[in-house]
Amino acid sequence: MQLFYNPSLDNSFKQFFFSPEESKHIAKVLRKKEGDILHITNGKGYLFEAEILSADPKKCKAQIISEDKTIPKRYSLHLVVAPTKMNDRYEWFLEKVTEIGVDEITPVICERSERKAIKMERMERVLQSAMKQSLQTFLPKLNPPITYKQYVQQEIKGLKFIAHCDKGEKMELKRRVAPDKDVTILIGPEGDFSPSEISVALEKGFVPVSLGNTRLRTETAAIVACTTVSIINN
Repeated sequence: MQLFYNPSLDNSFKQFFFSPEESKHIAKVLRKKEGDILHITNGKGYLFEAEILSADPKKCKAQIISEDKTIPKRYSLHLVVAPTKMNDRYEWFLEKVTEIGVDEITPVICERSERKAIKMERMERVLQSAMKQSLQTFLPKLNPPITYKQYVQQEIKGLKFIAHCDKGEKMELKRRVAPDKDVTILIGPEGDFSPSEISVALEKGFVPVSLGNTRLRTETAAIVACTTVSIINN
């Protein structure tokens, strides 16, 4: 099954048009014709089955013939991850955690961050592509970048963890995560969190955790954290 994405769709729609980009892909690349069936998600849990009424490469028209609503998970995972020095590594992380199962991502700018900005539009496209490729109906929420100091001042519900490489008592994440509990995990830049950042997180109730016995890159650490939470909940 090939999945398409249309964020404006809901269960009130009967007929709709695809965007010019999607229309061209459907008609020219996939060579779909009138009467062919397509599957579309709005990224909010709905999966629609639609029949092509007009395979126009500029304005493809379709009619919804059925819909299904995915039951949301009983927990949510929020990864708060510092941008990596190389953009492609952050994109790789976004792709993989979307496939594994993440609900929200916040790029956090830390004291030792070498990159302080990300291309939101490009990152959104990576998330959309990964959602479609993995046949999921919920699109992860990507928040605008925020400074570490601003982020930790917010009220955060659920289990709160910080994964850092500094010394100190830490338990493995898999021994801290509980099924069906909302989880937020802080993961720092290549140079790790500064001692003051770690101290502030602990004061705000974040629990220090280990992701294993080896030092991991930022993007690898985020994927390991995501996988751990997913395994505990499945």
